Amino acid sequence: MKRFLALAVFLCASACCLHAQAVNTTICDILKDPVSFNNKIVSIKGTVSAGMDFFVVKDPSCGLNVNAIWITYPEKTKAKAGPAAVVLLQPARNFAGTVTAQNRTPVTLQKDGEFKKFDSLLSDVHDEGNGLCLGCVQNDVTATLVGRIDGVASADITRSGTKITGLGGFGNMGGYPARIVLQSVSGVSPLPIDYKTTDYKKGRAISRGPTTVDNTHTFIGNPIVSVQRYVVGLAGVQGGTDIVAAANAFPEGGKSSGNGVDVTLGYNSFNEDEKYAAQSGQDSPDGVIYDVDFNQGRLQRDGLQLAIIHMGKHITEVQTPPPAGTTVNLFAEENNDWIITAEVAAIDHEKAVALPGSYQLWLTDWPQEQQGDNVDQAISDYLTKYQGLTK
Repeated sequence: MKRFLALAVFLCASACCLHAQAVNTTICDILKDPVSFNNKIVSIKGTVSAGMDFFVVKDPSCGLNVNAIWITYPEKTKAKAGPAAVVLLQPARNFAGTVTAQNRTPVTLQKDGEFKKFDSLLSDVHDEGNGLCLGCVQNDVTATLVGRIDGVASADITRSGTKITGLGGFGNMGGYPARIVLQSVSGVSPLPIDYKTTDYKKGRAISRGPTTVDNTHTFIGNPIVSVQRYVVGLAGVQGGTDIVAAANAFPEGGKSSGNGVDVTLGYNSFNEDEKYAAQSGQDSPDGVIYDVDFNQGRLQRDGLQLAIIHMGKHITEVQTPPPAGTTVNLFAEENNDWIITAEVAAIDHEKAVALPGSYQLWLTDWPQEQQGDNVDQAISDYLTKYQGLTK
């Protein structure tokens, strides 16, 4: 009995010490100076969203270009929540910049009832109505997160000619200056998302894209191959050049071919493991490996087709140097990528396409003269009000 009590006291003391190590701070304070929090265990409160290509805790009041911290679970965590698709960047073997070894504090995730609630709420897929909802889940959550912060001074990608010399930050396209590697969550409260205004209730039109095989909306063979075959004839339509380039950003035939892009089609969440901080054993044309992951469980029906184009556009955005004197931030990149996605939806004769948080990206019922303005407004609202980005 004494041994049991001593063990209980030891475990309690250990837990107290563990929480004592966490610095109570705010999302905005971290984002204003990510380097000062690098490798520190922090406790922050905020709203968490798992969207099409992001998994973040956010605070739109920060007034920065990026008002969100990327969330990742520790390596080898088996969990469900996360982005529906993501492009993670890794220095290639022929990377033209300097790769600095990272000495980060190990983090162990506490998989208690609060975490299970957190993970379940953020992975409950929304798939209702006769339109598409890209990477949508039923809930956001509010919660207190404890975890290790990894922070950089800038998430900008730097270049020298055609080579990339610096990869910047974390998460999708390395666009976030800070990430939190989750240790525990508490105070989890659901924020149900009302999709009533974007759930299309009318009859569903069959898309003319690569998913229209005997009216079952399924791909034959590799979906990357199907999309690449489909876009061949689109070069002459509005946005067609960008659409073709996005599809062809992936390896020909959907298999690794030395172009620096690796694709994984699965049904699991994605943990940003430490391999992305080290150099790959592969070379690539610009010195970067683009690791693209799709969670097909979050991309319903034709949604995978649109996601492939969307993520391909992400890749070409990074690969293509911006015009001299032009500042490109995450908002601008995401804005361009969603415009292309909406154009593909229109070409495919999709009736309706919604985004996480209940934003109407595309609606065939819009008057033709209003479609462009409506798409632009929907993307702007989605990025600023939901994803936590500003121009």
